[in-house]
Amino acid sequence: MNASDAEPSPAADDALPAVAPQLRALRRRTGLTLEAAARTAGLSPAHLSRLETGQRQPSLPMLLALARVYGTTVSELLGETVADRDAIVRAADMEPTRAGGWTYLQAGAPGRGMQALRVRVPYGSQGDIVRVHPGEEWLYVLKGRLRLRLGDTAHLLGPGDSAHFDSLTPHRLAAEDHDGVELLFVHTLLQSPTATLCLGPLNGELP
Repeated sequence: MNASDAEPSPAADDALPAVAPQLRALRRRTGLTLEAAARTAGLSPAHLSRLETGQRQPSLPMLLALARVYGTTVSELLGETVADRDAIVRAADMEPTRAGGWTYLQAGAPGRGMQALRVRVPYGSQGDIVRVHPGEEWLYVLKGRLRLRLGDTAHLLGPGDSAHFDSLTPHRLAAEDHDGVELLFVHTLLQSPTATLCLGPLNGELP
């Protein structure tokens, strides 16, 4: 991606709308610093700063790279919205994905600033993994009981209970009962190549 640090041609500039405010807003929404976002996208911090202040317009390769970093689409980077795109997710279309002992079902549409999941956590699975990453998380207990540790404080949540917290707070999730626990889970997209579901690493390593 180093070649993408080259300045786009005037023709490319003319073809793109002003995206500076959107670029900055999306980066801040993901909780990334200028340096971290630039490094992941293969840009220099100075160049990304110029893009965010409107001093330069991004080329298409830059937009593609930044879209991946921010967990969104080029259309959103350009400020385009499609009102009814994938607005409804039918239960029959939710394909379960199993990873690290947990079962995930996508409960929201792709290409959004947040990811919504229905999560089944079996007893004794990943309860010792501490997760720390940029963003926010919201969860709602549907069935069973959840052990949630936020920093140094432990909480026991039952059906109907919910939690909303900053993901930079060290946190751990585990099922309290042998029958496991089922959750609704919403979080801002984590920009990590090793955690596509943004629920922490699946190999037992710290994020």
